[in-house]
Formats: sequence, C-alpha cells, structure tokens
Amino acid sequence: MNLAAVKAFQRQLNLFYLAISFFTRIPVPKSMHYSASLLNQANRYFSLVGLLLGLITAFSFLFFYSFLPTSLSILIVMVISLLLTGAFHEDGLADMADGIGGAFDVDKRLQIMKDSRIGTYGAVTLLMALLIKFTSLVEIANHNLEQLVLAIILAASLSRAVAGSLISSMPYVTDSEHSKSKPLAQQQSPSELIILVLIGAVPLMFYSSAIIFNIVLVLLVFRWLFKKWLMNKINGFTGDCLGAAQQIAELLIYITLLASF
Repeated sequence: MNLAAVKAFQRQLNLFYLAISFFTRIPVPKSMHYSASLLNQANRYFSLVGLLLGLITAFSFLFFYSFLPTSLSILIVMVISLLLTGAFHEDGLADMADGIGGAFDVDKRLQIMKDSRIGTYGAVTLLMALLIKFTSLVEIANHNLEQLVLAIILAASLSRAVAGSLISSMPYVTDSEHSKSKPLAQQQSPSELIILVLIGAVPLMFYSSAIIFNIVLVLLVFRWLFKKWLMNKINGFTGDCLGAAQQIAELLIYITLLASF
C-alpha cells in the first residue's frame, strides 16, 4: 500500500472516529482531528455508527437472553443503548416535542429546544416512544428471536440514514454557538448522502423484497411528511429534530416489520 493510500485510509478512519464521538459515548483515539469541515464530511458515516451500535446491542441481547427472560433482556439492552449514546437521540426527541408543542412563534420554539429542562410535551413523548419501542421489540421476539436480532441492527443503521439525509435537503436553523448541544454537521454532498444511505440499507439484504418495499415506502413517506412539517414549524432543522427523526424512524421500522410479519 503506497503512502497516498495510507493517508486516504487514515483520513476516512478519522472521519469515522468523528462520527462515533458525535453520536456515542464510545472512546475514540486522542489523535482524532476535529474541525467543522471534517464534521460535515463525517456525516457519511452516521449510519455506519448506527450499524456498530446495532451490532453491540444485538449481541448484548443474545448474551443476556442466554440466562434471563426475553422481556428483561430487551429492557437491559435498551438501557445499554441509552448508555452507549448518552440518550443523545432521545434528548432530541424530547426537546423537539417541548419546543414545537410549547410555543407558536419560531424563535420561541427554538429557544425552548435549547433549554436543558424537560417539559410535559417532552416527557410524555419520550415515555410513549420508549414504551412503543419496548413493546415492539417484545412482539418481534415473540414472533422470532432471529428476527429481533436483525431488527435491532437494521433499525439502528437505517434510522440514522433517514435522519442524516435531512441535512442534504433542509436549512439548519440553530445557532451552534449558543446551542447546548454538540456542534452539528450542517452540509452534505451528494456523494456523502449516497454513502450514508447505502451503509444504512446494508441490513435490508437479509429481508424479502416485500418487506424491503414496505420499509422503504414507510420511511420515504415519513421523511417527506416530517420535512414538510419541520419547514412549516421552524423553517428548517435543528440537531434535536435529527434526533427526533432517528427515534421516529426506528419505531416505524419496528412497527412495519411487525405488520409485514
């Protein structure tokens, strides 16, 4: 391998580390380089991070299932998932619900989203989302344990591809200098979008064409409606909105799988 190829590989690896540090609490090498420009380029690996998280949580379930009941194993895996991400996406879902549900003015909605405190809209939305996730996973497990493992991996990767793809088609409306959240990738090239979606869709190869069609159709309709809704409510997206998109897309994948089964 020549020097140019080594440098190219190291650059891509650094982008992957950036994506890991953005989405998770998993330690990355201290040698990782950060810049706003690199973070924008790292969005191509958001779904790859999801694939990694999906594999970790899926194998965690298999481990706990070997000596614990199914429902308890699923609950523990949900806790592990929250620990791995620092409830990053769940926080976004709650903040978006508080902001859009708690005000009518765009500036006020954005201000509420930046507030670290959780309100009634956020608490109820988060509780319902976690209950739907737990119930869906239990129902999939009752249908087939192998399908549960595949569903966890698929939902983790494809939901992040859906959420990340919104970067390419909507304006970013939060001032990152005053935001309580991490800096956010705000731009996405066509090639980065293609890489993001292709990686996110890899687990679909284990499903039938009918199930693939159902999942893709549901996610495309959701993305279109969610984008239209956000443009109407806040004229673009924030990091919290992307977190909410990931959570909703994940739930839709589980529900679509159950309906398809």
